[in-house]
Amino acid sequence: MTEPLPDPVPDPTPAQAQAPAQAQAPAPAPAKPRRGPGRPRQDEADDGPGTQERIRLAARAEFAARGYDKTSVRGIAKAAGVDPALVHHYFGSKDDLFAAAIELSMEPALVLPKILGAGPDGIGERLARYFLGVWENPVTRTPLLAVIRSALTHEAAAKVLRRLILHRLLERIAADLNVPDPTFRAELAASHMVGIAILRYVVQVEPLASADPETIIELVAPTLQRYLTEE
Repeated sequence: MTEPLPDPVPDPTPAQAQAPAQAQAPAPAPAKPRRGPGRPRQDEADDGPGTQERIRLAARAEFAARGYDKTSVRGIAKAAGVDPALVHHYFGSKDDLFAAAIELSMEPALVLPKILGAGPDGIGERLARYFLGVWENPVTRTPLLAVIRSALTHEAAAKVLRRLILHRLLERIAADLNVPDPTFRAELAASHMVGIAILRYVVQVEPLASADPETIIELVAPTLQRYLTEE
């Protein structure tokens, strides 16, 4: 005698078919804690040095392209791909960021040992060669042009220029040489070099504007040497 066939298993309903998938769905990730004003996100903060360098490079490009007045912290943050609060977190004010961006072009901390390392003999030539080298390089010349032009009309930019060229570079050189009146001597050297920069690169007065840099160095170096070393 033939046994009866078992009843067919009914097809699962759509809800039943989806049930295992729903059961295996991962739990939503916990929401990130809200950050207070002026504080970077943790993932941005962890990127510290790389993020700061990206902001400085973006600031240098923005100041060079737009000048001091037309450059904003928000525009720099956009160019660097970060939140404006992060710019303030690392650099403080717009003036401080301007100084950091321009210092990137001159790097006084790196160049001082090279200028001073060989002693007082030939320091005028080394200083002139360094200064002309910075201005002859298109990458570093463009932001410095923005500084010079802005310094003529904006006190904040003038303050940055004074602090960078005089206090961060020339005064330290003069003080290291142990000559009388180092501040006055540094100002004389600064006036000489900044004057050349304005006439050659900003106003472009000929024949200075098209003169060979080696010719300028040869003529200027003895004067700088006298400012910084002679009693």
